[in-house]
Amino acid sequence: MAKRGDGAEKKLNKKARRASKSDKPRKQRAYRRKQKSSSIYFLLWAILSGLSLVIVLLFGVTQQTMMLRSFKYEASREVSEKGKAISEMVSGKTPDAFGGNYSGYLRFLSKSNGVDIYILSEDGKVLFPREPNFDPNAPEVEEMYDFSEETQVLLERLEGRGQSVVYEGEDTYVYGERLPVNGGNDVYLYVEKSLELASSAIKYLNVRMVLISVFIFVLVFAVSSAAAGWFVKPMTQMTEKAKLLAQGRFDVDFHGEDYGLEIYELADTLNYARDELAKTDEMQKQLIANVSHDFKTPLTMIKAYSSMIMEISGDIPEKRNKHAQVIVDEADRLASLVNDILDISKMRSGLESLRLAELDMSSYVYEILDRFAYLKETQGYRFIVDIDDGLYTRADELKIGQVLYNLIGNAVNYTGEDKTVFVSLKKENQTAFRFSVRDTGSGIKSEELSSVWDRYYRSSETHKRPVKGTGLGLSIVKTVLQRHDFLFGVDSRVGEGSTFFVVFPLLDEGRIS
Repeated sequence: MAKRGDGAEKKLNKKARRASKSDKPRKQRAYRRKQKSSSIYFLLWAILSGLSLVIVLLFGVTQQTMMLRSFKYEASREVSEKGKAISEMVSGKTPDAFGGNYSGYLRFLSKSNGVDIYILSEDGKVLFPREPNFDPNAPEVEEMYDFSEETQVLLERLEGRGQSVVYEGEDTYVYGERLPVNGGNDVYLYVEKSLELASSAIKYLNVRMVLISVFIFVLVFAVSSAAAGWFVKPMTQMTEKAKLLAQGRFDVDFHGEDYGLEIYELADTLNYARDELAKTDEMQKQLIANVSHDFKTPLTMIKAYSSMIMEISGDIPEKRNKHAQVIVDEADRLASLVNDILDISKMRSGLESLRLAELDMSSYVYEILDRFAYLKETQGYRFIVDIDDGLYTRADELKIGQVLYNLIGNAVNYTGEDKTVFVSLKKENQTAFRFSVRDTGSGIKSEELSSVWDRYYRSSETHKRPVKGTGLGLSIVKTVLQRHDFLFGVDSRVGEGSTFFVVFPLLDEGRIS
């Protein structure tokens, strides 16, 4: 008994399926939009534009880093050299040695050397230079002449490093030196080189780099767009031509604006595919004509003889049996035709695997030839046989049987008026032996040799004897031998006949598979 909720669940499932179906076109459109956004044109443009932007940024960062490092190196060297020179000028001298204008002398040294010079006390107070009419009680003096933080850093740097040191401050480079004073506390020479010029230059460089980057990016945007369009144009043209090919236009030429070897080779490949499609299309038309004819004849015969049995020979056993045998024979022809088509379809699709085993080819060729014995008795055919004994190989017996039967049958159909077929199985060397079938027919033109293995192929030469079959026999041979990876081929001369051959790998007699 069904549960009450089953109906509701089914309705929900139906709604879900309808929703899924309605979502399918939307998903397809989204997928196409995604594919369009990731086209080769867009990828080429994005890669070229991104690469140019990265190069500009790397150049700007590298230049800025190198310039800042160069400025710092020069500032360090300059403050060190000038600090030592100034130290020699002021070391061991009292302020009185400069005519009472020690501050003026330090200002002169500062201006002439492009640095700031201070004499500091141990507690970080500026001793020199002092402004004229200096009033130590003025409220701004404490802040103006307080270098306690700088002095602390200087003392830490000097600790354990001798009398002088050079170090990087905040936007400055500093030279510091302890100056002993007789009968009093030590004082410190503080020489400072500002990096404001370097900062200004780097800011100016950054502004220029931004402007240059914008200009280059716009330029590359235009150039990369044009270049991407130029590169993609041949593929766009090929796409349009491929659409024409899909409509059955086999006269299209995929060569056009070929900008490089790869595009040229692609066009050659597509032209080759076009030619093969045209050939296949023509062969399929021939197949339809051949199969239609081959189907029509036995079907007509079956219908006619069935009617004869019903209307004429149904009560006459001898005639009835004769007419029934015709029906059986024609049904066998139809079955053979259908089996050929199915066999080649299964082998080409890989649905049928090979059953490899040790095979006595010497005995097997005789067994296949026995199937054609009736031709010797009824139609006067001659089979000239030359077979070596004890030739073994590893193969699929059923499939190789098809190969042998089709090759011998092909020779029977196309041999000359003498109705002679030559069959041989000969050892070539220690590793291989050759099976060959030769007819005495009119041969195959050299331009047709490459096509004899194609599906639906039939020689353009006319024959007095009707050639039965759909033209699938040699295509089946080719497919089977390719699956086995055996060497095969055909030699032919016009007016002298054709020889089809297969080279089999040789196994030792009695070897267990």
